[in-house]
Amino acid sequence: MPRGPAPGTPRLSEPLRQERRRILHAVHDRIEEVAETAVEVMRAEIPSYALQDERFFGDVREQVLEHYRMQLAALVGDRDIAPEDLVFSRAAAMRRARAGFALEDWISAFRVGRQVLWDALLHCAGTSAEAQQAALSLVTPLMRYVDYASTHAAQAYVEYQQHVVADADRERRDLLDQLLIGVAPTRGPLSAAAQAYGIGPRSPMMAVVAVCVGDTRTGDLTSAENGYATSASISVAGPWAGRTLVVVRHGEVVAVPVVRAGMNAEDICAHFEAVQRRLAREGTMLSMGISTVAQGASELPRAHAEARAALDLVPSGGGVAALPRLSPFDYLALRADDLARQLVDCRVRALLEEDRRRGDTLAATIRAFAEADLNLRLAADRLRIHHNTAHYRLRRIEERTGRNPRRIADLLELLVALAIRDGAGEGEDDQ
Repeated sequence: MPRGPAPGTPRLSEPLRQERRRILHAVHDRIEEVAETAVEVMRAEIPSYALQDERFFGDVREQVLEHYRMQLAALVGDRDIAPEDLVFSRAAAMRRARAGFALEDWISAFRVGRQVLWDALLHCAGTSAEAQQAALSLVTPLMRYVDYASTHAAQAYVEYQQHVVADADRERRDLLDQLLIGVAPTRGPLSAAAQAYGIGPRSPMMAVVAVCVGDTRTGDLTSAENGYATSASISVAGPWAGRTLVVVRHGEVVAVPVVRAGMNAEDICAHFEAVQRRLAREGTMLSMGISTVAQGASELPRAHAEARAALDLVPSGGGVAALPRLSPFDYLALRADDLARQLVDCRVRALLEEDRRRGDTLAATIRAFAEADLNLRLAADRLRIHHNTAHYRLRRIEERTGRNPRRIADLLELLVALAIRDGAGEGEDDQ
């Protein structure tokens, strides 16, 4: 860091210089009292400081005194401030960052210290015109010192946080790599990290894999911003307490949420679906695959493979494929290839495509009839239509397709064709 600006003010008359020295010496004589006032104001105005003990405030008091003595000595001698003069402040910044204090709290402490010192200078200056002019000549050098010292401290904060972030990323990646071979760590730092995420050898958990498929802000699907934005959004607590292990890895984001007490797989699915929708509104389109529940770390490799396979079920425009929400029937229909689609009778395919263009009333009737266990009156009630209307729709389906929905085999064929149509339609529409 370059040498700081000289805190003195040039071209002052000798009477003004003498008046400045008088004010500075007067403040120096009561410097411990001024520092104590600054500490009390910090305790009152900075919430995170108010929660600390007396040992902490002893350290703060020493820091304030060091800064005040340095400023007063520099102002009296009109000398430059060098980086080596602020080694004590850099060390204190590291301590605050390590203790978890936010940078804005540290900067607020500088602001309070500056204001209290300025009040003391005005008080010691008195009310004469010459004293007031001498005091005003101190404003610029005081501001320069605070800017220089706070910038120096902020650099220390940023350097420490960069190391913390890098170490945390490395630890998360190492933990995930071990879990993906089916082993939960039982000792050392990785064990502690796993416990922080609620992960144990037999903890029920799921795997979520997300990839970016569209970005209206940058147009760059491979940017680190996408991965870290997704990671940060997923890490926010959902309907459960505790953190979620999230890692940006090989161009994708992998999350391992634990199914905690009082939760089920649907809670996990709903949370990640909400994350996907929120990011989509902000311009980042994601495809997400969500696995079934793994009963312990030994099953997590299988869950991770499931989540990656589920990505193939997501339309090209992004969305969420959650395996816990799918029946085997749904899964097989969504996995249908071109050959399966060709095996659907052309009459069935034509009717279903025409029905989709007209509002899907026949498709709704097929589904309702199946869900009502072939009870036509119950299906009509659920559709809120007259049972004669429902009867007419079934007859029309049979006339157009040659399949009688009242026969189990024919109804099953219609349901499969409908599921294949919907699965293909989602991909084409880029939903």
